[in-house]
Amino acid sequence: MLNAHLHPQVNYFLSLGNARIAERFVHLHPEVERSAVQTLLTQSPRHFRWGGADLFHAASEHGIRRMLVIETNSCPSGQKSMPRADEMNEQAGYRALLERAFMPLLGRRGLPSGGLAVLWDKNVMEASGYAATLADLAGEPVWLAPFPDAPDPPARVADGVLEVRDADDRWHPVRAALRYVTQRPWSRIPPLTRTAMLNPVLVCLSGGRNKMLAAKAYDLLNAEMAATGLAIHVPETIWDVSRGEIPVWVARMGGIAVVKNPYSNAGQGVWTITTPSELEAFMATEQTYDRYIVQALIGNAGWSSRTAGGRLFHVGTMPDRRGRIYVADLRFVVGAGAEGFFPVALYARRARRALAATVGDGHASWDMLGTNLSVRRPDGAWDTETDRLLLVDARDFNQLGLGLDDLIEGYLQTVLAMTAIDQMAQRLETTKGRFRASLFGSLNPDPALMAEIMR
Repeated sequence: MLNAHLHPQVNYFLSLGNARIAERFVHLHPEVERSAVQTLLTQSPRHFRWGGADLFHAASEHGIRRMLVIETNSCPSGQKSMPRADEMNEQAGYRALLERAFMPLLGRRGLPSGGLAVLWDKNVMEASGYAATLADLAGEPVWLAPFPDAPDPPARVADGVLEVRDADDRWHPVRAALRYVTQRPWSRIPPLTRTAMLNPVLVCLSGGRNKMLAAKAYDLLNAEMAATGLAIHVPETIWDVSRGEIPVWVARMGGIAVVKNPYSNAGQGVWTITTPSELEAFMATEQTYDRYIVQALIGNAGWSSRTAGGRLFHVGTMPDRRGRIYVADLRFVVGAGAEGFFPVALYARRARRALAATVGDGHASWDMLGTNLSVRRPDGAWDTETDRLLLVDARDFNQLGLGLDDLIEGYLQTVLAMTAIDQMAQRLETTKGRFRASLFGSLNPDPALMAEIMR
């Protein structure tokens, strides 16, 4: 990263601004209402102000390409993998996100007295970058507090106020915090707190870390925006699937599908099913939760899930010198403030093995379909397989085969997904600012998850 130079096409995209992006998108999509795109990009979400979407560049059997939303993440990574657009601005996207999305939170009424903090449970590199930048912006010390899913962490929430513990076992209140806590954050942080958080855990439950409610949020927004021509593009998704029903839905998709634990992230809890043996292996695993998602699998042109809308396949990377094409995703990190949304960072990840013409050759399908770089070690710590990271720099970006209009579509899809989840979060908040647990339970009927949520 220290020697990486941002690709000129990506740099140009970042310089466009929402008005020009909207104009270009409407020009290429005359079926879409101009006012709807302008409103979408300039709105200020209530809760979801920092998010990232994982996108697949896919094509249909008829050669129609589109960017598909595979997953939306609250509190996403991306800064450490983003070359700087301005070589003189060492804080780059860290500063842009904090200035436009976090600092305005400090002006809210009713915040408790206390300091500022950055919470983290993985990726201390980015968390410490945010803490250092926030200290410069705010002109005061910032707590960098680990908050793992483990007994007696050095942070807690008491009466709605976040507190952090110092080396002398004294607790200090926090008025506002950037939360980089990604592993089951609802187990130790309430959905809504008096301490201002970017983002509140309510966003995670509403779809930012909950694929079940994300799928429902996308469906609701698509229905609401049908008349405008805008839509979130996702693979066909079946939600609220019990364990025993999974083989039925996999068979319905032609024996090829993706099964997801709705509440995991970092590539955990996702199983690609392409053969009967992979389905049998999944059914033999021990699981914690009661409900799953079954989603259409995007594979090669000769093997993908069969859905009502036809088959989709990966466009993939440009062929290497040996003619190999790899599955790759694009992570799009977006922030939002008073003036609307803005792009923050991009990076891509490729799979371990090249995309094969057939399946069932003895290799696990995840090796050629899974793109996440995070790997959990036996001791519970995390490693990152950085050799599969593709930067949007002058060397790597060309491998992705993406054009400027693909970046614009990816940005719009990310904003749409964040908007859908923010609207779901608003539905789950009462007029008094409390979590609607009963409504959440009806939308996400999973007793195991409900038992984990701190209230």
